Amino acid sequence: MPPADRDASYLSDMLQAGRAIQDFIAGVDLNRFLGNNMLQAAVERKVEILGEAARLLSEGFKKAHPEVPWKVIVGMRHVLAHEYGEIKQDRMWAVATVHVPRLLPQLERLAVQESGRQAK
Repeated sequence: MPPADRDASYLSDMLQAGRAIQDFIAGVDLNRFLGNNMLQAAVERKVEILGEAARLLSEGFKKAHPEVPWKVIVGMRHVLAHEYGEIKQDRMWAVATVHVPRLLPQLERLAVQESGRQAK
């Protein structure tokens, strides 16, 4: 698969994960989130998928789009995968309620750009 096709696929994975996070927390407040281990695990898993897909994007693609905090996204994945005992759920809440909603429009714009390139 050409790198551009892989990048488009990873962007799609990121979008799906981000949208799932938003679906999971719709109508949920911080106290409910903190009291629901299954919801926490679901959000963590989708954040991990976001980070893994970001990690796998080509370096050229990431360098072409420095407005996206790729290193932060990948870094969060590393914390979840390797330092799971250190996960702070209030930080996961901030990721889900602040950072993901900011990230999704950026990813949507990039996905549209990539699909336009592939159509040519």
